[in-house]
Amino acid sequence: MRPRTLLPALLATATATALAVGGPALASAADAEAAGAAAVIEVSTAAQLKSALTEAGPGDTIHLADGTYTGNFKATVAGSASARITLTGSAGAVLTAGGGYGLHLNGASYWTVQGITVSGGQKGIMADSADGVVIDSVTVHDLDMEGVHFRKSSSDGVIRNSRIYDTGHDGRGMGEGVYVGTAGDLSDNSDRVQILDNTIGPDVGGENVDIKEGTTGAQIVGNTFDGNGLTGANYDDSWVDVKGNDVLVEGNHGSRTTNNGYETHSQQSGWGCGTVFRDNASDLSGSTGDKQLAFNVTNYSADCPTTVRGSNTVTGGKGLTNIDVTP
Repeated sequence: MRPRTLLPALLATATATALAVGGPALASAADAEAAGAAAVIEVSTAAQLKSALTEAGPGDTIHLADGTYTGNFKATVAGSASARITLTGSAGAVLTAGGGYGLHLNGASYWTVQGITVSGGQKGIMADSADGVVIDSVTVHDLDMEGVHFRKSSSDGVIRNSRIYDTGHDGRGMGEGVYVGTAGDLSDNSDRVQILDNTIGPDVGGENVDIKEGTTGAQIVGNTFDGNGLTGANYDDSWVDVKGNDVLVEGNHGSRTTNNGYETHSQQSGWGCGTVFRDNASDLSGSTGDKQLAFNVTNYSADCPTTVRGSNTVTGGKGLTNIDVTP
């Protein structure tokens, strides 16, 4: 049996909160609830990890020892906004798969995945029908397809402080670093996903970030993009491709691309609209496409606006954008 240790700090917090709200009776109830849920599950083998992913409940933490965990790992139990489930370890705790998904959060809302490495297989970390997932300080690499994917209306997710590289080994331009939504599926409302302060690339065999139609309110902020390895296959020719609505792209730094830095498209009527680009720095030196713009807006109209602020900068290429710049 894996060691399970209670989290004293959580117990103390729950008790103090309950005392403030309702006195000793509620405090005892809070103690009981915390004692049943707030535990650390220590894991050091693949078999233990698979078991822990099914056993963990709201408030629990699964702690991975350094080592290689071979297999496909899936979580289906949801935490809650007030009692998240955490999977944590150092970069030396490596999930590696021969195929399929490295880590699949299937209906596993309110999980935090922190610190670990995911490599090998078809896709790295997949969130399906999982709201409020936080992926923090992970390393994802060496995949046939995309690195991190929020899909099937997985809203309010966050990927931050992470490194993603060496994806898309199948060569079809389908190895996006971060992928939000589903191509052609307007029912996939993976909304308000935040992509913050990551380093994505090199050798990402699709766009560094792809925001699909059907999704709204994504934020792409503070990232570093390296387009070395873009293939040009399947329209894979920019760091970021925006097809969702009301997307903020701010404070990113991009270098090395085959064509443009950022693009917007309307794959479905009424989508790809409302994007705001501001404070981004683009280095297009060495790009080889026929446009070579920092921001190529393919779908601008009064009904489908895009805003490119004058605070964006570009080095090399043929210019900042093909639309009027907003001060």
